[in-house]
Amino acid sequence: MARDPYKIYLSEDEIPKQWYNVRADMKTDHRPILNPATLQPVTVEEMSPIFCTKLAEQELNATDRWIDIPEPVRERYRMYRPSPLMRAYYLEQVLDTPAKIYYKYEGGNTSGSHKLNSSIAQAYYAKEQGLKGVTTETGAGQWGTALSMACRYFDLDCKVFMVKCSFEQKPYRKEVIQTYDADIIASPSETTEIGRKILQKFPGNTGSLGTAISEAVEYATTHEGYRYVLGSVLNQVLLHQSVIGLETKAALEKIDAYPDIVIGCAGGGSNLGGIMAPFMGDKLTGKANPHFIAVEPASCPTLTRGRFAYDFCDTGMVTPLAKMYTLGCGFIPSPNHAGGLRYHGMSPVLSQLYHDGYLNEARAVEQTAVFEAAEMFAKVEGILPAPESAHAIRVAIDEAVRCREAGESKTILFNLTGTGYFDMAAYKAFNEKTMSDSIPTDEDLARGFATIPKLPGIQE
Repeated sequence: MARDPYKIYLSEDEIPKQWYNVRADMKTDHRPILNPATLQPVTVEEMSPIFCTKLAEQELNATDRWIDIPEPVRERYRMYRPSPLMRAYYLEQVLDTPAKIYYKYEGGNTSGSHKLNSSIAQAYYAKEQGLKGVTTETGAGQWGTALSMACRYFDLDCKVFMVKCSFEQKPYRKEVIQTYDADIIASPSETTEIGRKILQKFPGNTGSLGTAISEAVEYATTHEGYRYVLGSVLNQVLLHQSVIGLETKAALEKIDAYPDIVIGCAGGGSNLGGIMAPFMGDKLTGKANPHFIAVEPASCPTLTRGRFAYDFCDTGMVTPLAKMYTLGCGFIPSPNHAGGLRYHGMSPVLSQLYHDGYLNEARAVEQTAVFEAAEMFAKVEGILPAPESAHAIRVAIDEAVRCREAGESKTILFNLTGTGYFDMAAYKAFNEKTMSDSIPTDEDLARGFATIPKLPGIQE
């Protein structure tokens, strides 16, 4: 019997024509997003000063299972999609495991990640609305890079607020972003009132995604013709990223395979939400029962140690309130190298699925263990992974070892959504043994939890 190919490709014609909205099949929809002034569910009209109107509509859409991908977006997808599904034969061999390990590789574009899937869509809707430009935050820089590219495609201005510690750790991300004519600002900054207040209160602040979000929202809402866009967490982003899972499922069908275990890193939710979408749909509708694992850094343990509560999505407390697993909007994680996973909260969709048990597991892993897995993978599979995706690799290896010990032949699928070539400082620290693990104490978490708003009658 012939073995599976190393790479399983779809044709351009097989790029999905629709995004999948998992909310339409959820047994319990996530709690409504609230207007912080009225504590009532937000409306499209209330969100429109912050988001593009079409994106606000997608954010609040809990009923339409399938949403058409605009043809101009799909045409841009053709530049780098479909992305390959890979069989990790050499990793299986070195682990001596009976498990089959597959990974969807999303690093084959200039942004080096899956983020382009949503940035193209969001930039398209901004251009369609006649806007001048958009603002955003970025952690590791992958989203900022992707958005700068998409804005250049559609002739939009782009302002990127990058978390300061990542801005300093990854200077070449700045050069790529500027190549696409975007402005990049280290956050917290002197550019916004919120940034100035944070710097005054906490001099030397290394930043957080929550802080960068606050600055980006403030800039967008105080400059005519701009709107804010986000690269993770939001329902609209998980919707756009469903192309990953849809392509993956179609590729697996070509070899008559289906995953027993689906793994993704989890910072805000775009990686895991993208790969799991159609498989979670199968689980919710009773067609299959895959085991889902979210992997997060031990330094920012949102799912594993956070609280399921209404919280602000930003540090400056200017965004709507979302019911999610959170460490508190005031939580500032240590400056670990997985900058894209340093967010205090988790996607409301993933949070609800985890709370209800459909997202089966969350695991927090330390960054030295993550880089051990990353280097093993690079040595045998020939791809240097980004620190974020390497969290999924860590757990995929652990699961493959479990299969070996139990004598089980399971099919493991994970999402490899970024390259590590802008993270050489992190690899250098690991190789020189100067990398350390930072795990917040209960006292550290308590300070973050203290910033979760008290909402009598709502905060249950």
